[in-house]
Amino acid sequence: SHEIRTPMNAILGFTNLLQRKDMDATAKDYVQTIQKSGENLLTIINDILDLSKIEAGMMRIEVAPFSMRGLLGSVETMFKVKAVEKQLQLSIVVNDSLPDILEGDSTRLTQILANLIGNALKFTETGSITVEISKEGETNNIVSTGIVITDTGIGIEQEKLVSIFERFQQADDAVTRKFGGTGLGLSIVKDLVQLQGGTISVQSEVGKGTSFHLTIPYKIARQELIQQPKGTPVLTNRNHFEASCILVAEDNQINQSLLKHLFENWNLQFDMVTNGKEAIEQLQLNPNKYSLVLMDIQMPGMDGYTCTRQIRETLQSGIPIIAMTAHAFAGEREKCVAFGMNDYISKPIREETLHQLITRFTNVPDTEAGKADSSSIIADNGYEFIDLTYMKEVSAGNIEYEKTVTEQFMEAVPEDVAALQKAWQQNDTATLRQVAHNMKTTVSVMGLNELLQPQLDALEYEDLTEDKFKQQLQALSSVLSAAVEEAKLFYASL
Repeated sequence: SHEIRTPMNAILGFTNLLQRKDMDATAKDYVQTIQKSGENLLTIINDILDLSKIEAGMMRIEVAPFSMRGLLGSVETMFKVKAVEKQLQLSIVVNDSLPDILEGDSTRLTQILANLIGNALKFTETGSITVEISKEGETNNIVSTGIVITDTGIGIEQEKLVSIFERFQQADDAVTRKFGGTGLGLSIVKDLVQLQGGTISVQSEVGKGTSFHLTIPYKIARQELIQQPKGTPVLTNRNHFEASCILVAEDNQINQSLLKHLFENWNLQFDMVTNGKEAIEQLQLNPNKYSLVLMDIQMPGMDGYTCTRQIRETLQSGIPIIAMTAHAFAGEREKCVAFGMNDYISKPIREETLHQLITRFTNVPDTEAGKADSSSIIADNGYEFIDLTYMKEVSAGNIEYEKTVTEQFMEAVPEDVAALQKAWQQNDTATLRQVAHNMKTTVSVMGLNELLQPQLDALEYEDLTEDKFKQQLQALSSVLSAAVEEAKLFYASL
């Protein structure tokens, strides 16, 4: 399947790069047509490959911990622009009773949600799409997760509901002619739900809309069961990377401090550069020095995608490259692979995940050192805005690291807010989006991701009016001002 998808992702990747070039109106239309056609073709390819794997009994359901709210945030970001374009209200609501860290197949859940929400957007012209997630029951640490996706779209006739989950079926021929599609999506969704031990049903009324109700059982992750509120396990030192050296390309100061702290804790040698051009220069000067490149996707000057392409094609180097990205979208791994990367890690970076990736690509045997010690729990100080869970997890008691990143947070926040205002005044959309993207890493050290994600996503992805920009910036600034004051109190306590 990768043999088919990789060239398609390369086509889409280079089309994205081409769209950044100066072109006349006709050329832009051509490129947009290539982009849309490529996306449609990739969707069909994915559907057919999934269908083939299901029929062959080769569709594997992976079980690993994931954040339900983090996953839903990524899914909402995926469809927010399309909803705004169609002037539809898209809302995703998670009931507080549902634990956040669950164990299951997050990729398949993303696929299910993307298919159903994509359908809802396709078949809804006015009104809203609502996704509600709740806990419908719990037995022996298995939570029955209820998902209801409701739209105000064209609806489905009652007699067609019986066959709606069958393969190559759509409501009628007129739907196929008007909206396109293979008629495989709902069949695959049903198969994926059932493969995970779940159920799916549908209710609909023509002209009023459709509602899908899913239940999927997930195991409550061990850390949800053992940790106290705002707690995090302490990670012990690891020191088995002595023979490796890593090149890090990262422009965000707080992420630099995080990686520096982790690598020094692991006795891992590294060099740090701030953009793709410097990474190329380092690899040219020291072709045999590095075991791995850790590459941020969005950097000033030369981004991670372009840098990786040059490493592979110009330098003819096969060095393993791990992407670092704040875009935890479905298909992100395939896109990174299409550009020549070996894997990716999403921000905010988790120590355990990063260690496993470096171990895998540097061929260093993993050790028992560094496994989470669940008997030792650190609680934060109960602030209203900042949440020190992530920082404490990474620092493992290193006060100097906590002081450094707290200082950087307090310095970076006012500078970033000022940069957003300046970019807006100068009508510099590219810089505005770059700063908003970079701030996602900056605020993560203080646990502000979930709180500020709606504002930062809007600034990064949406076409904003003056009023909308001011509204988003005001909401962002008010939280950050309070967070900086709390950070000062925390810093004073160190």
